[in-house]
Amino acid sequence: MSTYLVTGAAGFIASHTCEALLKKGHRVVGVDNFDPYYSRELKEANLAAIRNAGDEFTFYEGDLADAEFVKILFEKERPETVIHLAAKAGVRPSIEDPAGYVRANILASQILLNQATKSRVKRFVMASSSSVYGNSPVVPFSETHDVNQQISPYAATKRAGELIAYAHHHLTKLPIANLRFFTVFGPRQRPDLAIQKFLKLVSEEKPIPFFGDGSTSRDYTFIDDIVAGILSAADRIEEHGYRIWNLGGSSPVSLSEMVATIGEVVGKEPILDKKPMQPGDVERTFADLTRSEKELGYKPTTSLKEGIKKQWDSLTK
Repeated sequence: MSTYLVTGAAGFIASHTCEALLKKGHRVVGVDNFDPYYSRELKEANLAAIRNAGDEFTFYEGDLADAEFVKILFEKERPETVIHLAAKAGVRPSIEDPAGYVRANILASQILLNQATKSRVKRFVMASSSSVYGNSPVVPFSETHDVNQQISPYAATKRAGELIAYAHHHLTKLPIANLRFFTVFGPRQRPDLAIQKFLKLVSEEKPIPFFGDGSTSRDYTFIDDIVAGILSAADRIEEHGYRIWNLGGSSPVSLSEMVATIGEVVGKEPILDKKPMQPGDVERTFADLTRSEKELGYKPTTSLKEGIKKQWDSLTK
């Protein structure tokens, strides 16, 4: 039985990842700091879902930017694999608090990498983001593209995380995977994210904030597809040493189309509260999955409409 340390365990993507690992028979150690970005109650519900998936789950509440806490955690639990999904999330809040994002997304990542090497961890997987591509005019976005023009502090901290990970691998040979997630959705999605928020507002016949003219597009990726990619990266990173992989849906959808799909699923006409584009928001995301398909066997299987139906069902059951 392998031991996996999953950071951000009470969050959206990490809680699903913990469940999947438990169902595969692994021992899982979760850690989360219960950042007040959204309610503790929702995160406690996510933890309850993990515990229902298996008995081999241990949880710690703590700050990953606290090197002493991280040292004690690793020495006690001895993980063989780290899946680092904790982060301070959100483009717009990062503009208000860039220093907080540097601490959570860069300092904490460096502390984890250092301790992973000291504790002889075998492999390290960490979350990056499609936001590192900025407003690149070249689509689809490939891992081989130049990515040095991020347009928000959040995106810049995710790119910095990739750079410190590469430097750490170069110096220590710790196998490290950086995964660029593209607009993940599904049950337990954060309440501030568009699909979760819009499902609630449309069902209540309240206006939804509609930024721009509706032409901005996102490469929506269902949570089950993301988790499959994470587990595959953990299994295969030792073959590569250091690698960046896109995990997306490879099928961009406009804001207008996404909102219309929500209306279809909920069975109500969306009411739009039109607003100007927000600072830091990119115009489009679109994942080139050539490398991920070849090296990870990654292939997303859930369409936007199918995934929104599953997300809506999870809110109404």
